[in-house]
Amino acid sequence: MKKILIPTDFSQHAEYALKVAAQIAKKHNGEIILLHMLELPHQSGDAVSAGHALPEIMFFKNAAIAKLESLMEADYLDGLKVSEVIQFELAFDGILKIIQKNDIDLIVMGSHGASGFKDMFIGSNAEKVVRHSEVPVLIIKKENPNFNVDNFVFASDFSDEVKNPFAKAVEIANKFGAKMNLVMINTPNNFKSTLVAQEIMNKFIAQFNINNYSTHIFNDANVEKGILNFANSTNADLIGMCTHGRKGLAHFFNGSISEDLVNHSVKPVLTFKI
Repeated sequence: MKKILIPTDFSQHAEYALKVAAQIAKKHNGEIILLHMLELPHQSGDAVSAGHALPEIMFFKNAAIAKLESLMEADYLDGLKVSEVIQFELAFDGILKIIQKNDIDLIVMGSHGASGFKDMFIGSNAEKVVRHSEVPVLIIKKENPNFNVDNFVFASDFSDEVKNPFAKAVEIANKFGAKMNLVMINTPNNFKSTLVAQEIMNKFIAQFNINNYSTHIFNDANVEKGILNFANSTNADLIGMCTHGRKGLAHFFNGSISEDLVNHSVKPVLTFKI
């Protein structure tokens, strides 16, 4: 977690994400990259690339620079290395390019909560980032002045395709010093006996070096409700899950975890791409 990317539209929820990112960076000797995307009409983008800056383009760019510089003066960023980037590009494409160019380790994004992705800082682009980002994405719903992760719930079917993202989850849990509450959700449509479910989890977990964990099998009407109810029952600080780039949010338990899980959880959610 040395390089943390925070896309911002200067909204309150984007600042919630920045405050959490600052806490993480301070604890792990990381740096922050603040990104603001200026989505312009195609012809304006051509003008910029050709070096013929239009007055309105410069107006928006200068306004963004002023807001970024003001944000960088916030007390909670004191002592941190903070870089600012303004990019003239479609938000989703620009964010992915910044990730690759700067070797980003973690993306932190703000969300309005139950109203969902449609209200995130860049609308449907945020959902695309969660789906396609090769690095973990942390979604923050509210202000969290003391972001500590002692209890990290990670829900999965613990199949072979989850191995790589799970390894990243274990690495992050170890860095936070968190206990991993590993949970498999049993539903009526995809029921496994306790013995079968426990055997699947035990074989999977044996392949990793996990410092502090427990395993759980939780029954509920569907996977989304099961994860949320289990996280609430264990007073989780963070919920982790996998995402499937080609099919949207986490495709495990022989089904799909819809965007509703991220939308409805008031707790922070950390996603890992399969």
